[in-house]
Order: sequence, then structure tokens, then C-alpha cells
Amino acid sequence: MFEGLSEKLEKSFKILKGHGHITEINVAETLKEVRKALLDADVSYKIAKDFTSSIKEKALGQNVLNAVSPGQLMIKIVHDDLAELMGGEKADINEKGNPAIYLIAGLQGSGKTTFSAKLANYLKTKRGKNPLLVAGDVYRPAAIKQLQVLGEQIGVEVYSEEDKNDPVKISKRAINHARDKGFDAVIIDTAGRLAIDDEMMNEISSIKKAVKPQETLFVVDSMTGQDAVNTAKAFNDKLDYEGVILTKLDGDTRGGAALTIRSIVKKPIKFVGIGEKIDAIDVFHPERMADRILGMGDIVSFVEKAQEQFDEEETKKLQKKIAKNQFTFDDFLSQIKQIKKMGNVKDLMGMIPGMGKAIKDTDIDDDAFKGIEAIIYSMTAEERQNPKLLNGSRRRRIALGSGSDIQEVNRLIKQFSQTSKMMKMMSGKGGKNMLKTMSNMKNMQGR
Repeated sequence: MFEGLSEKLEKSFKILKGHGHITEINVAETLKEVRKALLDADVSYKIAKDFTSSIKEKALGQNVLNAVSPGQLMIKIVHDDLAELMGGEKADINEKGNPAIYLIAGLQGSGKTTFSAKLANYLKTKRGKNPLLVAGDVYRPAAIKQLQVLGEQIGVEVYSEEDKNDPVKISKRAINHARDKGFDAVIIDTAGRLAIDDEMMNEISSIKKAVKPQETLFVVDSMTGQDAVNTAKAFNDKLDYEGVILTKLDGDTRGGAALTIRSIVKKPIKFVGIGEKIDAIDVFHPERMADRILGMGDIVSFVEKAQEQFDEEETKKLQKKIAKNQFTFDDFLSQIKQIKKMGNVKDLMGMIPGMGKAIKDTDIDDDAFKGIEAIIYSMTAEERQNPKLLNGSRRRRIALGSGSDIQEVNRLIKQFSQTSKMMKMMSGKGGKNMLKTMSNMKNMQGR
């Protein structure tokens, strides 16, 4: 995500490295590279020019504190302006209404149906809602079936009608059904349309007038770059929607749409799609996205993802087991499963400050834990509970059963043993001693 843009911006800031103060000359050189980086990311020339002019105005004449280098100051100014360009603050979805109604619009192939299911899953799992999905696309072959399959995956009912009736009437009947059955959120998936197709645009306008949604959300494929921005404007002129959804932001995208859509249509980006899995959507946080673009990571999102997956009661039980030196391979396996639920491994590592650059050329597969899991599953239940049983002959059997070699098995067992010792240290008095030692080391470094 934004890998190319991040690299080019980092290169532009190096121009200021070593300079004692900011001057018109070194600022001009830096901003020339920043502007080029934005243009390469498919940001329009006008917005790139306005953006760099704003930064120049803020940077020139600023007193650089002793603790802050000109390069650091420029990064701070660019960060704040990037966040502002993308909306400044996150925009929450409107949940008022009984039921709350969400109308999903967009071009053909933009990912509306998949997003509709992702939104239903988000409202159900994160907001405690009881959503109803509505199959309003009566034109695309298998559109209704696709929504039904997705609805079944997440345990959400899908309202559909056998006959290819008028989508306006289907939507109205679906809302009546939702009220009768106690659903508190209705998500209406509509047919993809071209902005130039007057008939189809009039149809979705009619749906909006008929159902009066809390929010009309425009779904756009971020990989279409500047075209996405132009389409967003055309749809907004007709629909006056409340928010934008950017899909496929994890793909080979240059980022121009994410950076400029807000300033063109004056509507916030509410969610971003970051993968194919049903839970692969994130609430859009402009500040956090600016952090990631500038290679600062996104530790807040990382911690939030961890908190979502790690069960508090299970964690307490695990702490007791660690304190008693009873941490087993089954516990280790359970921790791996929870980490995998957090999302794409490379994306997660990229959220940790400083890691993004370190792993940018590294191919980290989503199945990074596959070999470890295979080795653990090749152990007997008794061996997983009591690792001390793992003698030479047992290790050879496990290597054969897991399709790995004896060195890999030995390495995992050694890592497990070291992890167990470290966790025991951190869980008891040793943890306090370690924190004290770390504090002393920090103080020594500061001298």
C-alpha cells in the first residue's frame, strides 16, 4: 500500500538532510521532488501544486528548534497536510434510524456486492447490529446468488425476489420486511452503472428518494487512479452521497484516489477495502494513513487488531499457565491462530514503526506459519502437552510426518523453549526486574 509513494517522499526529504536550517532554495528542491512523487502517484497536477505551495508557505520562516532538524520539520508539515488532504479526522458511519438504511452505489466491477457483505459483517461483529442484506442488482447474472453465498458465510439474511422486479419496489418491500422482522440495519446492494448511463443513474436516484437512506455510499476501485476521482465527482453530482468507499487498496495502487478524492468531492472516505477476506475492511483514519505513507507505521491500528482477536479471559488463563511453567505447544498453536486472524502478515508487520522499509522487498506469504503448524500437528497430543518427551526418535518421526527436516523441528523446539522462558520471566517477578534493567539501560544511553 503506497509503497512507491513512500519511497519517493523519503528520497525527497533526504535533500534537507545535513542542512542546519530551512531556506527557500532547499525547500524548493525538496518540494519539487514531493510534487513529482504525488504526480507519479496519480494525484492531479492542480492538487499536487496546491499541496506543495501550502507546505512551502508553512515551512519557510519557521524557526527550527534545536531538537528538530529541517528534515524532521518538513516531514511533520507534510504529514499534517497529507492527513488534512484526506479529510483530517475519521468519519463515522451514521447508525441512526430504525432500521438504519445504507444504499450502495458504484460502477460495474467496483466491488459493491463484496463491500455490502463486508459492511454487514462489520455492523454485526463490531457494532452489534442485526443487518439485512438486500439483493437490488436484478441485471447482472448471478449477482443475487453471489450475495446469498456471502450472506451465508457471515450468517446474515439476504432479502431477494425471484422475479426481476423493479429495484425501487424490491428495496421498499425489503425495508418493510426488515421492520416486521426486527432488523436494525438494511444494506441495499444495487446494480453497477456507468455515470453516463442516464437510465441507470435515474434508477438509483429513484431508489434513494423512495427509501431515504441514512447514508448513500459510493464504492470505487482505487486501482483506477485518477479515473476513480472523476467518476466519484460524476456520481456525487447526481446522488449527493454521504461517503466514499475505496476498494482494492491492498493492490498495485499508486494512491492518487485516496489522496485526492476528499478534496474533489468534499465527501469523506469512510472505509477502505484491504483484501479479499470478508473482514478485510478498515475504517479510514486520515492521520494513520499519513503515518503509513511516510513510513511511520500504524501502531494504533495494530494494537486495535490485536485487541479484537485476543480474548481477555483466555489471556488470563494463559498467564497463569506461564507463571506455573505449563505453557504447551497447544497454547503456542492457539496464539498463532489468533495472530492469523488479525490479517495479512506483511501488512501487520508494516504497521510496526520502522518495519515497513525493512520488509518492503521481502515476500511474506499469508501461509508463513504453515510449516510451524505442520510440525506441531505432527506431534501426538501427549507430546504437545509435554515437550520434554521430544527425544531424537520422536523428532525424526515428526519431521517425516510434517514434510520438514530434523533441523527445522529442532529449531522450532529450541525457539519454543526460549519463548517459554522469556514469557515466564515477563509474567512474574522476573518481569519487574527486566523492566528495571531496561530502564537503567535507557538512562545509561541518555548520559
